[in-house]
Parts: sequence; structure tokens; C-alpha cells
Amino acid sequence: MQEQDRQLLATIEALIFASEEPVNLQTLCQITGQNLKPHDLDAMVEALNRDYEATGRTFRIHAIAGGYRFLTVPDFGDLVRKLLAPVIQRRLSQSMLEVLSVVAWHQPVTKGDILQIRGVSPDYAIDRLLERGLVEVRGRSDSPGRPLQYGTTAAFLDLFHLQNLKDLPKLREIKEILQEHEEQQYLAEGSVPVADDEDVTPRTEIE
Repeated sequence: MQEQDRQLLATIEALIFASEEPVNLQTLCQITGQNLKPHDLDAMVEALNRDYEATGRTFRIHAIAGGYRFLTVPDFGDLVRKLLAPVIQRRLSQSMLEVLSVVAWHQPVTKGDILQIRGVSPDYAIDRLLERGLVEVRGRSDSPGRPLQYGTTAAFLDLFHLQNLKDLPKLREIKEILQEHEEQQYLAEGSVPVADDEDVTPRTEIE
């Protein structure tokens, strides 16, 4: 590999590492001044990941929410969850997770649709999810009153480490995910006492 290629590889690595959000191809091209193609970036990410694997690193670069970011390898998932449990716990309440899951599976969806599915008003949860940028207004329904319709955002994909909505869990995976949620809840509650509506999980709980 030529020195120029090594320098570009190191630059891509540094930019993805430093960003708190997934970095997409357009951003990398703007910052580096390089006219990178999708296959060029994929090849560089693969090269970096091969190096991480060969040297026993505990992280890899993953394609998420239309960009790339670093994630810890699954072998260290339990330890990382223990570390992050207090922070994760404050991200989303159980009611917000439930509303978010309905939006994710049924989007575009109205508040009336969510109410019909959950049996509880989603007004508060929708407002909080809008504030956090996890859902957005997608337009209006053709039903009487033309209520607003909601859908998930790229920030939603990033938070739950999904490349796109096709990565949402299948129905047969629901039981396993809910079990994981209960385990993470236990870890979180053992770390920091919180109110009943402040329990969360770092993965998608689609119910």
C-alpha cells in the first residue's frame, strides 16, 4: 500500500472515530477533499476491520443509519451494558419505547393509530420523541381531520444500531429481545435507583 493510501486510510479512521454520529460518504468527501466512491469507502472500512481483527482489537466499524461508526464487538457486550446502564436508563422511558416501537413498525402512523394499538394516549411520548429527534412528521393522513403522521428518523437507526428499517427484528425475535431488555433493566436498576418510567435498553424493543 502506498503512503498516500495509508494516509487516507488513517484519515477515514480518525474521522469515524471522532464523530459521535455515523459519518456518511458525502461528509467524508467534503472533509478530505477526495472524490470517494461507495465501493472505495467500503473497501477501506473492510481493510481497517481486517486490521482490527488481526490485532485483536475490541471494536469494528459498522454501516449504520446511512453512515459508519465504531462499535464494540459482541464478546464485550455484557461489560459495556453494565458500564452504560445508568446512561442508557435515562434515554427513554418504557412508554416512549412502546410508542417508538409502534411508529417503527407501522409508519407512517397517526396518534389515533397509536392510541388504538396501545390503548393509552401517546401525546406525551410523541412530544418527547420529537424533541429527541427519534421521530418526525411525515405529512397528514387522508382520514377525517387530516391528523399528522409520524415516522422514525436516521437518529432512531443510529440509537438502535440499525442500518435501515429492514433490520428491525422479525416477530420470532421478539421474545429474545424482550428477555434481553429485562436483563438490562436488572443491571440498570442495580446500578442507579430511578423512577419507574425511566427504564430503558440500548437495543430495539419492538412490541
